[in-house]
Amino acid sequence: MSERAAHVDLLFVHARLATMAGGYGIVEDGAVAVRDGRIAWVGPRSEAPAADREHDCGGLWLTPGLVDCHTHIIHAGNRSDEWEARLNGASYEDIARQGGGIMSTVRATRAASDDELLRQSAPRIEALLAEGVTTLEIKSGYGLDLASEAKMLRAARRVGELLPVEVATTFLGAHALPPEFAGRADDYIDEICERMLPALADEGLVDAVDAFCERIGFSHAQTARVFEAARRRHLPVKLHAEQLSDQGGAALVAEYGGLSADHLEHLSAQGAAAMARAGTVAVLLPGAYYFLRETVMPPLALLREAGVPLAVATDCNPGTSPMTSLLLAMNMACTLWRMTPLEALLGVTANAARALGRGDIGTLEPGKRADFALWDMARPADLAYAIGANPCRGVVNAGVPREPRVSLSF
Repeated sequence: MSERAAHVDLLFVHARLATMAGGYGIVEDGAVAVRDGRIAWVGPRSEAPAADREHDCGGLWLTPGLVDCHTHIIHAGNRSDEWEARLNGASYEDIARQGGGIMSTVRATRAASDDELLRQSAPRIEALLAEGVTTLEIKSGYGLDLASEAKMLRAARRVGELLPVEVATTFLGAHALPPEFAGRADDYIDEICERMLPALADEGLVDAVDAFCERIGFSHAQTARVFEAARRRHLPVKLHAEQLSDQGGAALVAEYGGLSADHLEHLSAQGAAAMARAGTVAVLLPGAYYFLRETVMPPLALLREAGVPLAVATDCNPGTSPMTSLLLAMNMACTLWRMTPLEALLGVTANAARALGRGDIGTLEPGKRADFALWDMARPADLAYAIGANPCRGVVNAGVPREPRVSLSF
């Protein structure tokens, strides 16, 4: 825990703590002291410092605020028609030939105004915040030209200004090849590296850079060029890696000291070892696995043996994971892949924070942001246990308590 703090602004008392520092880190009758929006002290209530105000948690469980570290949640349009078509026998190729797939989302996102893009995205974001999410990663990648990618990233920044949530933005220009560059993938990588990334970084819209390294995405060499451009801008990188095949993406992102490699169903032992050496987090995305009815699971035993940190996220997107529940993602990770409830909770707190390069969130420890969630549950494993349940009863953002449900208004 920590030494006893001096007088503090606010003291949260009568709480059962799961600090997530070194496991669950349970304190049965605990308290958390806050000063200037940061945690000043954590420990047994009997040893708590004096405070200007006290907030009685009513015996509820208090955990770090949840972190959804991989989303494509800002987008326009809907692709339920394609999902229905696939269930009725249409192939992905059939849908793509008819103008569907990712390009249908690109067209809708390009056509949406700034406000309309936020209006369509708001219900998805509000659903996550109602489940105790206090930090949210938002990727671009449905614009695929400078103006539209900038529009998506500005919308993501506005979410952080208008709602009580920390937003981390990720530039995913190398998500797919836009129609205007058909047959010219290398030219599009030139556009990303020489024009799009510099302009977006200069505007302060980019916290990290991502790419889709896959046979239907971008090659190992093309991805490396994007990472070199990010390195020139001193921006951290992450990667959609080994989702459909082993392209050596995990080892590549590790070579660049990447924050995370995400998906990883086809990860090799060499890729896992490279991630472990680099400290790169494995972000597991059970929503996409479930929605696409995949059968190859991420090699959890291999990741555990290598000592790679495990995170879990929703991958909220319209085509392969229209999921707006991080609690459901935890349940799926446990049920489908045999993650333990402790691994799942670490995966949406401490390890998810690490996947964003955020050392200031993810655990209840002195010096961290005072981002908490309050839960009416019997034990921390309940967060991954009950399908469709939401026991969140309160959220604290930088020391400010609020109700779980919020609405985006502008």
